[in-house]
Amino acid sequence: MQRENMVETHSTFMGYLLWVFGFTGAHRFYYGRPISGTIYFFTLGLLFIGWIVDLFLIPSMERSAALRFRPGRIDYSLAWILLTFLGVLGVHRMYMGKWVTGVLYMLTGGFFLIGYIYDFWTLNDQITVLNASNG
Repeated sequence: MQRENMVETHSTFMGYLLWVFGFTGAHRFYYGRPISGTIYFFTLGLLFIGWIVDLFLIPSMERSAALRFRPGRIDYSLAWILLTFLGVLGVHRMYMGKWVTGVLYMLTGGFFLIGYIYDFWTLNDQITVLNASNG
C-alpha cells in the first residue's frame, strides 16, 4: 500500500503535541504502543533519552498507526484529547456513543481510575471496532 492511498487516522501534529508530555508515554499510547507507553510512564521516557529519540520516530509511528487502525466517523485525535484531559469524566466514552459507561465513569472517577487506565491501553482498538461496525 502506497502512502498516497493511506487514510490518516492519527495526526503527526497531535503526536508532536503529545510528545511534549512524552516522558509520560502519552504519544506512544496515542500511536497504539501501550507497552512502551507504560514503560515511558514509569521511567520518565526512559530517563528522557527515549523521549528525545522519539522526536525523530513520530513520523514512522504515524505511518504505522495509519496501517493498523481503521478510519471512520470517530476521530482518533479528538477521542484521545477527550481521554487525556476529561477521561475520568467519561467524555471520550460519550463521544464514542458509549453513554452508559460514560455516565458511570463520570460518577466513579473513571471507575476509580482503573477504567481510565484501561482506556489508555485500548482506546485505539475500541475506535477501530466502532469504525468498522459503522463503516
